[in-house]
Amino acid sequence: MNVLFVGAHPDDIELFAGGTAALYAARGDNVTFCIATNGNVGSPTLSLAETAALRHKEAQAAAAIIGAKLLWLGFDDEFLLDTRETRLAIIEAIRIAKPEVIFCHWRQDYNPDHSISGMIVDECVHMAGVPNIKTASPPHPHIAHIYFMDTPAGVGFEPEIYVDITSTFATKKRMVEQHASQNGWTKHLFGYELEEFLGIPAQFRGLQAGCRMAEAFRPSYRWGRTFREHYLPGCLPARGNPRP
Repeated sequence: MNVLFVGAHPDDIELFAGGTAALYAARGDNVTFCIATNGNVGSPTLSLAETAALRHKEAQAAAAIIGAKLLWLGFDDEFLLDTRETRLAIIEAIRIAKPEVIFCHWRQDYNPDHSISGMIVDECVHMAGVPNIKTASPPHPHIAHIYFMDTPAGVGFEPEIYVDITSTFATKKRMVEQHASQNGWTKHLFGYELEEFLGIPAQFRGLQAGCRMAEAFRPSYRWGRTFREHYLPGCLPARGNPRP
């Protein structure tokens, strides 16, 4: 399959769905990472341009670990807005990746870039197939299944389905380690190093799902894309959701 992950910032995909992305890649699916912002405010010492360049390099290194293609939209960090320009950029990313499955942020996440990027993806997946909406790439006629990724510490997020990432947790960790600039920044903001955002949530979701390590998701159920099957690798259904 073609699988598209859309993150607001460099490192978001790896933090919230890196184990799942690694599972897709390991079974031979085509994985694309799309990063909406350039992460340019993510340093207490470097300039905006220096931070953006460093974070782009880190994102490339992380994606390369599983052979994922990287799409870099380059919008300013913390100022992602729902505009025509932003929607067209997301639509073009969908058309480039041609996904059957898309992962994005939960629409009520703590960070506005997270929430807005998730909302735009959820709103624009149908638009990617509309011929009169012009971008550089041709329309993508397939309406992809959308899964919302977990939130930091699971705050305000009730999972509906889990993916067992026990076998790919080490790969997820390696991917996150490529974002070395964010260890100090995360500690500066929240008092935690980046690695602490990995093990505790994975074990917590694993405890809920009945495995050692898990990532949690919610499908986007909307007209035209409500589905009875889940195209997730090694998924564990919750509350009666069917296996793929």
